[in-house]
Amino acid sequence: MSGTERPDRLASNHVVTAEDIRELVGAATPHFALQLRDRVRRLIDPLPPDDVARREGEQAIEELERIARDGQVSGPVQENELPLPSLRLETETGRR
Repeated sequence: MSGTERPDRLASNHVVTAEDIRELVGAATPHFALQLRDRVRRLIDPLPPDDVARREGEQAIEELERIARDGQVSGPVQENELPLPSLRLETETGRR
């Protein structure tokens, strides 16, 4: 996944919407969560604090950071099912 954004979303005349945020984070996986987080930050950075899209983006950033840190489970959890792996640092897992 590229770290670049769709040019139309970054255009100065584009009004960022909550739907833009949802489109970006809808298919998030642990391995791409931090890249998506950075895209969301770029989109919401110029928005005022009370903007709906900014609030949606801030919530999405929290969720993306959780997915990157803790992994992800989609749908109902099956017996003995493990989440998709996160991006844990080697020092966090005990390896060096």
